[in-house]
Amino acid sequence: MTSSSESASGLALPAGAAAPAATVATAPGRLRLTGYAATQVLLAVPAVLLFVFSFVGGVLVIVWIGIGLLLLTVPATRWTAGLHRRMAARTLGEPAVSPYRPDPPGGPLARLRGWAVDPMTWRDAGWLLWTATFGFVISLVVVLLLILVVTGVLWWYGVEPIMRIRARIDRVLLVPGRTEQLEQRVQVLTESRAETVDHSAAELRRIERDLHDGAQARLVALGMNLGMADELVASDPEAARRLIAEARSTTGAALGELRSVVRGIHPPVLADRGLTGAVTALALDMAIPVDVDARLRGRPPAPVESAVYFAVAECLANVGRHSGAGQAWVRLSHTDGVLTAVIGDDGRGGADPAAGTGMRGVMRRLSAFDGTMMVSSPDRGPTIVTLEIPCALSSPKTTPSSGTA
Repeated sequence: MTSSSESASGLALPAGAAAPAATVATAPGRLRLTGYAATQVLLAVPAVLLFVFSFVGGVLVIVWIGIGLLLLTVPATRWTAGLHRRMAARTLGEPAVSPYRPDPPGGPLARLRGWAVDPMTWRDAGWLLWTATFGFVISLVVVLLLILVVTGVLWWYGVEPIMRIRARIDRVLLVPGRTEQLEQRVQVLTESRAETVDHSAAELRRIERDLHDGAQARLVALGMNLGMADELVASDPEAARRLIAEARSTTGAALGELRSVVRGIHPPVLADRGLTGAVTALALDMAIPVDVDARLRGRPPAPVESAVYFAVAECLANVGRHSGAGQAWVRLSHTDGVLTAVIGDDGRGGADPAAGTGMRGVMRRLSAFDGTMMVSSPDRGPTIVTLEIPCALSSPKTTPSSGTA
């Protein structure tokens, strides 16, 4: 999970966050840059160690010791690179990014394969070599300029351009270019669209199966009953009336099954009462108290509304099935063009999004709208799931509301 200073999508600041201010040409600003240089000098030692151990792990990857080394060095390298990436962003007055691909579900070998195909892994390796050699020399020069009093003038005028160059090189090596970002974006969208198409096809097959096995069979029986009643109406009116009554009962059952199928496509409560009312209805069906606090000054687009509704429904279902919670809560808000739904409970915690198909289904629904899901679930709780989808709301039709189900 990315830090709060970086984007949930990995390519931009969070909505409403401002880019850090660039360093100004003042004595405190130059001292901060010199502190940045001193930090780079100190961090060059672990960078050398990380590069050496990563290289050894790569050479010995055919045996278990190499795999173990890489499982330790790659996360350590990413943490170190993220620290340098944020320092470079603050120095340049530019937004920080977190460009890594999410770790694939599975064991250590699956993670290693995911790291191996992530371009950022190799970009980090090149940066380790740079920062342990030329980057170390550049930062050391800045520190020496301050230490050597006779070069004070050079330090005064040289620290800012030198360290900006250093930060610029760090950023070039650590952050993918615009073309690479667009390629990653296209890949993510292509995968999410393909998953959405597969899910839609499966949903259509489910609807077809439900109609064929349920409503269609009842309608066939209805037609047969009415046909027999028509034949008996003259000779045996009592039997005809019984068949008509049975046909009426079959009609009611068929209508109930049709409503059930339609409810799985787009719940009527969502169309009638909007997202707030639909989520409140979900909360009322829970076996534990669920507090709903909705602050939406309008309605999101219908597809987004439906996706958020089903995502919240899945999260609440997980609370009821797995959490052992005594209470739960749902918070709906819309800020700076982002619709946010937060679902929490006071249960046992330990939820793993990669372990079940339900949470993966939620992520699939959100990814179709460029949305994200973040899960915080330490042992002994609480579990907090945050869903975010960028969208605009329609003109205000309801006032913010809250309640407890």
